[in-house]
Amino acid sequence: ANTALRLKAQADVDQITAIGSHGQTVRHQPRGCLPYTVQLGNGARIAALTGITTVSDFRTADLALGGQGAPLVPAFHRAVFSNPDENRVIVNIGGIANATTLHRNDRLSGFDTGPGNTLMDHWFRQHQLGTYDENGFWAQSGECLPKLLNALLEYDYFSRPLPKSTGLEEFNLDWLNTYLIGDERPEDVQATLAELTAESISQSIKTNAPATNTIYLCGGGANNKHLANRLDKRLTPLPLYTTDRLGLPVDWVEAVAFAWLAKERLKNRPTNCPEVTGSSRELALGAVYLG
Repeated sequence: ANTALRLKAQADVDQITAIGSHGQTVRHQPRGCLPYTVQLGNGARIAALTGITTVSDFRTADLALGGQGAPLVPAFHRAVFSNPDENRVIVNIGGIANATTLHRNDRLSGFDTGPGNTLMDHWFRQHQLGTYDENGFWAQSGECLPKLLNALLEYDYFSRPLPKSTGLEEFNLDWLNTYLIGDERPEDVQATLAELTAESISQSIKTNAPATNTIYLCGGGANNKHLANRLDKRLTPLPLYTTDRLGLPVDWVEAVAFAWLAKERLKNRPTNCPEVTGSSRELALGAVYLG
C-alpha cells in the first residue's frame, strides 16, 4: 500500500483505476486431494489504505476449477507479444522459470520449466556476501559437474506431462543437498546450477514447442549475462533476444502483467487459459476489493 501511494504521488496521472497485486508466493501445492496456494499480500487492506480498488489473489479460482493456478502470465504474453508471422516463446526467469508458446494461429501453451534463479540465489547467499550472483560472475568462475547435472535433470518434474507448475517446495537447498557428496567446490556447484536452469529451459522448449522461431527472455534472470550465454549456446540456431526488443523492458514484464490482469478482471474477461493450467473452464482471475 505504501509503495502504491508513493507511486501515485510521483505519477503524472489524475486517477488510478485499480491496483493489481499478486503478492509473494510462500506456498504452492497444486497437486493432491486438497490443492492450495498461499500469497502474502492482503488485497482488502491495500484497498482500505490507498482508497484504490485492488485486485489480488489471482491463483485460487483457477485451483478451485482443477487447474494448476500457474503460470498466470500466458494470456498477457499473448495480448502484447504475439505475432501472426512468428512462433514465439516468451521465457520469464524469476525464482522459477516459465515459458509461454505463442503460435502463429493464436494457439497458446505455457508451463513452468523448473528452477530459474532460486537455487543459484540461495546457494550464492550460503557461500558469498550479497543476495545474488550478479551477471553470473561466480558461476562463470566454476566448472559444471556433469555427473551432478545429469542427476539433477533426472528429477521427475522435468519429465512430467503438461499442465505442470512448481515452486520452492520442490526446488530448494534441501533438495539440492540430497545430490551433493560434500566435497564439491561451491563455485562448481553454482556453475552446475546455472547449467541446470539453462538446460531445463532449453529442453522444455525443444520438447513442448518444437516449431519455435524466436525466443524472448524477461524477468530478473534475463539480466544474468552468463545464464543468457549458456541458454543461447543450448538453443542455437534459434535467435534469442530479450523483451526489450519487443518494447517492454525485462524488469517491467511481470508488473505490467498483473496490472493487465487486474484490468481484465474489472472487465470480467477470462484470463486463466485452461489450455495452460488444466482448469475445467475459463474465468476472470482475481478477487476484487473496492477502494
